[in-house]
Amino acid sequence: MTAVERLIETQLGADATSRLLEVVEIDTSIGSANGDEVSRGEVAMALGACLFDGLLHAVPSGAAYVEDRRAEGGKVCFDHGAIRTILFSDGPTGALPAGQLAFSRILEPLGYAVAGTYPLPRLNMTGRAYCHRDHAETIPQYFVSELHVDRFDAEFGAVAARVFGQSRDPLGAAARTLLDTLSATHKAPFDVATAGLPELLAAFGRHHDEPTLDDYHALRGASPEAAWIATEGNAFNHATDRVADVEALAERQRLIGRPIKERVEISTNGRVRQTAYRADPVTRRFRAEDGTVEQQVPGSFYEFITRDSDPETGRLDLSFDSGNASGIFQMTKVA
Repeated sequence: MTAVERLIETQLGADATSRLLEVVEIDTSIGSANGDEVSRGEVAMALGACLFDGLLHAVPSGAAYVEDRRAEGGKVCFDHGAIRTILFSDGPTGALPAGQLAFSRILEPLGYAVAGTYPLPRLNMTGRAYCHRDHAETIPQYFVSELHVDRFDAEFGAVAARVFGQSRDPLGAAARTLLDTLSATHKAPFDVATAGLPELLAAFGRHHDEPTLDDYHALRGASPEAAWIATEGNAFNHATDRVADVEALAERQRLIGRPIKERVEISTNGRVRQTAYRADPVTRRFRAEDGTVEQQVPGSFYEFITRDSDPETGRLDLSFDSGNASGIFQMTKVA
């Protein structure tokens, strides 16, 4: 068993790890020779694999697709996942660092660097692609977006402050020790990694209280993306399978009745093509005057991407595209 597999097993258990490894490709070149230590790439791959497993539990349509792949004897090439954050103009988001900084502090010690910045003006957001320095094509990227509260009106800002302003920081001493160690040496003792991983995984969640239903609808009226963050927080909002022909895959999924997007998004350079399932609905609680109420809202989703090679470099085009990203964001507008 590789160190990556061992790390995953400490978080998921033996049975779930075995099942996950049947369907997710893991690059065997990611690793260190010393079994008592793990590289930043190994920790990054283990974190991504655990997030992928969690997303399948939250997204039945994605789980059904992965089961299809398992039945066919195929595997998923995990290309990237995504997180949404809130950015106020004048400081942190409660106890969380402002906007995407809540995740750069995690991703950079794991070996990631910003590979591109993507304005999303229609959404009043900015996205950043984090690509791994050591294994760019085989360790999944992260598309981290931040919603600019100051681009909305004062009423929206007041609601956002009520909903997100008391966010808590999920990282504790174990995570900070792991991240500090990886930053200093690019590796960590195995037991330090296993102790810190649960807190890193916890970062991909909601860290503010349940919103009121009125505040949720106020956010939703101006920004479905803000409303999504109100119920789901910084959850891992989608995982993406890198496939050979996304157009053909989309047509097959459409024919069997899966909730696939109507059209494929094509990047400006034509080399990156994406589509996705619509977000699976989830039931969330909201605070109300007489207790709590429940309502169905959009949850997370599963995405597909085809990447062609860049003719100038001969390497896989790992970039993103603002237009593509804006189109994919539409998947969480309705449940």
